Amino acid sequence: MSRRRSPREADLFAELPPISYVWQTPIRRPRPAELDIPDGARSGRLTAAMRAKLERIVKRAPEVMVKITGRTKSVEHLKSHLVYITRNGELAGETEQGALLVGRVGLKDLQSRWADDAALDDRRRRDGSLSVNIILSMPAGTDATAVKDAARAFALETFGHNHDYVFVQHLEDKHPHVHLSVRSYGHDGKRLNPRKADLQVWRERFAAGLRLRGIAAEATPRRTRGKVRKAVRGTVLALRKREITPYVDRRAREEVLREAVEGKSAERPWEKQIQSRQEAIRRRYLDYASELERTGEATDQALARQMREFVRDMPAIETRWQLLNKELAKFAASRRRDAARDTESPRPSEPEKDEHEK
Repeated sequence: MSRRRSPREADLFAELPPISYVWQTPIRRPRPAELDIPDGARSGRLTAAMRAKLERIVKRAPEVMVKITGRTKSVEHLKSHLVYITRNGELAGETEQGALLVGRVGLKDLQSRWADDAALDDRRRRDGSLSVNIILSMPAGTDATAVKDAARAFALETFGHNHDYVFVQHLEDKHPHVHLSVRSYGHDGKRLNPRKADLQVWRERFAAGLRLRGIAAEATPRRTRGKVRKAVRGTVLALRKREITPYVDRRAREEVLREAVEGKSAERPWEKQIQSRQEAIRRRYLDYASELERTGEATDQALARQMREFVRDMPAIETRWQLLNKELAKFAASRRRDAARDTESPRPSEPEKDEHEK
């Protein structure tokens, strides 16, 4: 016999703002996802899809990466890129028709076909792209077959109806990943020109494909996980690894030092916006945790506990500028301590002279 719920329990979540705020991408015109559609009767209530996504987030499901690595703008550039992703024909490529291109013969056939298509494209500007190059990747340890199958399904669903493409999986790296090269000119005469909103949709689609194949995967923005600083570019990381200070690092430190010396601080309204947004996100998690705790259900109690732990373990709300200021303050304090020690330490006394030296 099921327990009757009190009127208050029946209205749980109804007065709360949507939980989807915590995972929405901060772009001007985000495309609404099906899971973000609230319950019509109770707009704040967690739907089954929302709850599943929330559980993946707080359990820290691996995040997918879908990144545009560049565009080819000449036939020679296109050919060299196809040579790179197929390792000069050593790796098999797969097209939108499911055909496998094996060896150098298959590579040359693809190069010739795409080059001929480019020559017939009289609407392309001189600097217009011939292909958009994308990489789909997952963290080390993910099943490579599932990654390839999910990438195949993603490419077919996203581009198969309108664009030619070829994809190749690379396994020599720790992170299983797939290189996908999509011909820019579509069968409908329009060019592929993805925006930020498209990239987020692509990430969510790839993650969903992985989940269908038994791989826990998510596609949330940094802010969902409490991170406020952008990932460092690969070229910057490479320079740091070689102990070379990148220009962006040097410029940022110079500006922080100049402000400290002049005693002036430039207005940075985005820092207040970041602080406010992160506080709202963390408050949203905790508000829903409180409501879940009040249901008395064991599964709700467990999820609420995970949500509180997730918020507790979030990194400090700190922008790159604030981090550099903190580093500068620590360095200055260290220098002051060293100077104070030098001042306080007694000078070594001169050795006593013998009688015959007096």
